[in-house]
Amino acid sequence: MIKNRLIKARKAKEQTQESMAKILHMTQSQYQRREKGEIKISDEEWERIAKALDTPVEDIKEDDQANIHQVNNYDNYSGNYSASNNYFYNIPDFLLQNQQEYINLLKQEIEELKERIKILEQNN
Repeated sequence: MIKNRLIKARKAKEQTQESMAKILHMTQSQYQRREKGEIKISDEEWERIAKALDTPVEDIKEDDQANIHQVNNYDNYSGNYSASNNYFYNIPDFLLQNQQEYINLLKQEIEELKERIKILEQNN
């Protein structure tokens, strides 16, 4: 479900998806997926978004109906294994991609912090 109230409020405050993503410590595409309703917005994220847009959460929050993941229980599998409860998770590709983008963003931040540490150590 597209978050029309959120989008309207963000645009009214002249904020971009990229600026909102930085506030939430995620990539622009991760934020975009939240606005599009592909990924559920957590209560903590709603709070941070509302604070950034200087608006009450109630004015922007809309119900999430995102299908985050499916769980399929294959208890009737006739293979030879000893485990009694095997669960297989079908995670949509966009979620895996989303997480990989976030991992890459964190790796980049780590490298930047390492450089800052080197500079600070050289100055002392």
